[in-house]
Amino acid sequence: MLISRPVPISNHLSLVRRFLSIFCAALAVIVELAIAPQGAYARATPQFEALPLVRSRQNHLLVRAFINGKPAWLTVDSGAPVSAIALNRREYFRLKPTAAESKLPARVQINGAFNSVAIARELRIGGLTLVDEPVVTVDFGYSARAARRLHEQEIDGIIGADILFPTRAVLDCERQLLILKTNPEVFGSVPGFDRRGLRAVPIQVSDDYNLYVNGSVNGKPARLMIDTGSFATLLHRSFVRRMRIATQQTPYSSSAVNLKERGVRVARIRKLSVGSVDIIGKDVGVIDLEGLIHERLLEPRDGGAPVAGLLGGETLRSHHGIIDFGTRTLYLR
Repeated sequence: MLISRPVPISNHLSLVRRFLSIFCAALAVIVELAIAPQGAYARATPQFEALPLVRSRQNHLLVRAFINGKPAWLTVDSGAPVSAIALNRREYFRLKPTAAESKLPARVQINGAFNSVAIARELRIGGLTLVDEPVVTVDFGYSARAARRLHEQEIDGIIGADILFPTRAVLDCERQLLILKTNPEVFGSVPGFDRRGLRAVPIQVSDDYNLYVNGSVNGKPARLMIDTGSFATLLHRSFVRRMRIATQQTPYSSSAVNLKERGVRVARIRKLSVGSVDIIGKDVGVIDLEGLIHERLLEPRDGGAPVAGLLGGETLRSHHGIIDFGTRTLYLR
């Protein structure tokens, strides 16, 4: 998850106006409950459930859940391999440590630092109930501070790929819907899923459950990590420099779990391609992604296409992005 916030920079008014095109969804959208469209999906079935999502001012998609019977707001984050709960909410939700005889690790490494693993006796998302669900406890202080500045609800945690893949979830970023398969043992795909007008882009899933798609930046082959936890599409600073693409300063900085705040610049990309979908004249953020993405992926030595950045929430929303975790396909218009 990436959070943006303004920092003081003198004489930046014109830059702010231009950069707002990237963050319009993140800064101008009032939090509201999305109403599920009637024509896009078939009625509920015993195997599937469609849950409405809330879009925060930080451009994150939130779902209502219950942890050990207590209500929680969780961000649906395709860029998070594991689900997490805010460290300062561990006692409130009555999370338990892993048992000594458990095969689960007591700690896991996230972005270069270690975080403790805890157990939620019951995690309920809609009609789906997960029992003895392992979660990582994480300091979301950066997110909480941003939420307070924007006068909105602080998040209690993250739903990551460890839940989205087994439930064969379908995440509609434009209609703000999360469809879960409540009985993974029953065969079948999401009924009534309308793909008309959308282009399919195959998703490559790494061993640590990150999602990547092939694309290009101004004609240069590159891969992008699909990250609904990122407020906007961001490119790696070194990649942009090698491409000799001009950037401009902005009043924004960005944070991620276990990583320090980093300044965000803006660049105008002539053509950003994701699969067969071409996005012409795209403003993107530019940031140092070291620590968030493995160095061997940012600068591969085998001659393969580098991971150039994150395909974030603002692009996924504006191009009707739908992530199908069951078929490992991204749909875009």
